[in-house]
Amino acid sequence: MSNRSDGTRVAFVCVQNAGRSQMASAFAERERDQRGLDDLAVLTGGTHPADGVHDEVVEVMREEGIDLSGRTPREITEEELRSCEYVATMGCSTLDLDEGIDVRDWDLPDPHGADVETVRSIRDEVHERVRSLFDELAADPR
Repeated sequence: MSNRSDGTRVAFVCVQNAGRSQMASAFAERERDQRGLDDLAVLTGGTHPADGVHDEVVEVMREEGIDLSGRTPREITEEELRSCEYVATMGCSTLDLDEGIDVRDWDLPDPHGADVETVRSIRDEVHERVRSLFDELAADPR
């Protein structure tokens, strides 16, 4: 694992990288900036990326003051994942990563095609989990 002084890398991963992982990475970027964690890198990606972020996700994130309309889902590589200290999957990925990487499966429902109330509920759960992860990171002596 890298030293905290070298920077911490956190990844948010799902299959399409078009919903939950995009919400998580956007909330993580905001948490990082608000907490002044300049040495923390946020990565996101999918195993089979979609063409674009789901419209319903863009809509509910806009309500939070976050614009995802210009983001493009991308594939995340094993090399990128192995460089991370923490990896959060959204309930749809089975990753075989080295020991020493803290992998968490958040097991969240897919917002694609869901009604706006359901997507808001998923968004709020993602936000809470990101906030909790950052609380842990702040308490981590690394």
